[in-house]
Amino acid sequence: MRDRPAPLPGGVGVSRLRVYDTVAPDGLVGGTPHVHLCCTEGYVVTDGEGMVQTLTTAGYGETPLRPGVMVWFEPGTVHRLVNTGGLSIVVLMQNSGLPEAGDAVLTFPPEVLADPAAYAVAAALPDGGAPGADVRVAYRRRDLAVTGFQSLRSGGPAALAAFHAAAAALRQPLLTRWRQRWEAGAGRAAADTAAQLDALERGDPGHLGDAGVYVVDAPVERGRLGMCGLLDTYPAAG
Repeated sequence: MRDRPAPLPGGVGVSRLRVYDTVAPDGLVGGTPHVHLCCTEGYVVTDGEGMVQTLTTAGYGETPLRPGVMVWFEPGTVHRLVNTGGLSIVVLMQNSGLPEAGDAVLTFPPEVLADPAAYAVAAALPDGGAPGADVRVAYRRRDLAVTGFQSLRSGGPAALAAFHAAAAALRQPLLTRWRQRWEAGAGRAAADTAAQLDALERGDPGHLGDAGVYVVDAPVERGRLGMCGLLDTYPAAG
């Protein structure tokens, strides 16, 4: 058994999430609505009940969540977790580490999205959200994003298209770093599979002799402030 870190299958990221249990301005309990620009996200519900609210060009939807349910959605889906009782999930994120590198834009009102400095202030968490940080700051940014989300829901396709455009413009300066991270993570995982297929077609099984087993005994952090709740995080990549 080897003890050095290694990427998870396909360059995926994994965390455990306990969804926030305080009330937002619309009277619902739960997390912060946001969108990803490059990453598909998936949930596997382990405990409790709730729902995920989603908004796409196809319209608004609500998917009930209970233990055993798995749901996933593609980039561009505005989503928000609602907690109706002890909701805990395992989160699967495409492109290991990319969401933590900025591939998430909160549904703040348009005037905040249009000003990178204002957005950075509104989205910031004390000590980057490290375990033990003041959770009230996460609740305040959640509440601002819920206000923007309510406007998006009532604004129709034009409002969603404007939000997508603003989100893309806001994150434009990060794209070079995102590409580098993708190339080193999920892109490399796909390239490795292609090389293995090529080798097998040549009748060369040599890579099978390099197999390793990797173990993480426990999350590397417990209780990090996330967009939707408290995160127990695991290493994203080797």
